[in-house]
Amino acid sequence: MTFSTEVSSWCSPKAVELSAAPQIGNKAPSCPELPLPAANGKPTIVTFLRHCGCPVAEATFLDIRKASSQQPDINFIAVSHSDEPSTTKWVTAVGGTSEPGSPNTVTVLVDPERKIYAQWGLGTTSWSHVLSLKALMNIIKLGSEKGIWNRPTESGTRWQSGGFWAVDASGVVRWGRAARRADDYIDVEEAIKAVRT
Repeated sequence: MTFSTEVSSWCSPKAVELSAAPQIGNKAPSCPELPLPAANGKPTIVTFLRHCGCPVAEATFLDIRKASSQQPDINFIAVSHSDEPSTTKWVTAVGGTSEPGSPNTVTVLVDPERKIYAQWGLGTTSWSHVLSLKALMNIIKLGSEKGIWNRPTESGTRWQSGGFWAVDASGVVRWGRAARRADDYIDVEEAIKAVRT
């Protein structure tokens, strides 16, 4: 991490053409990098991270990693728009793709061009999304209660929206949405429940 990479994370990225965000009851978007329905016949919970270094992205990743160790019949996927080296370094820093002793891992997809994000309707956000007082207070609370603070941001943008969806084994969206604010992260139990019913 350098001062310039931290500063560049505050710069607005180039625009990408967005599709509509997937709606509950509709088929999930599918592409070669993230094919749905999954070939293994399992439901899939997919999360789109804000950027590697964001404490909310870390909390989300840790939650789905824990869930993956307990739910081997569900695919858990995290999509990062930070570049491959930065994503790999960040995943290592937060403890890897699986819980200690668990054979079940979170699949990490790297999407630096933000094409998969765009396919799921996730673009850049506003000042109020990133810097609202309530969001900032909740991020501070996340640090004080769970010890999850900002890590160095080596690539990616703080303006990228996150999101999370649960997709059943037939490829239909059963739960999820784009993040409402920078402090908004996945309710894993609700996501699991949605693909179990």
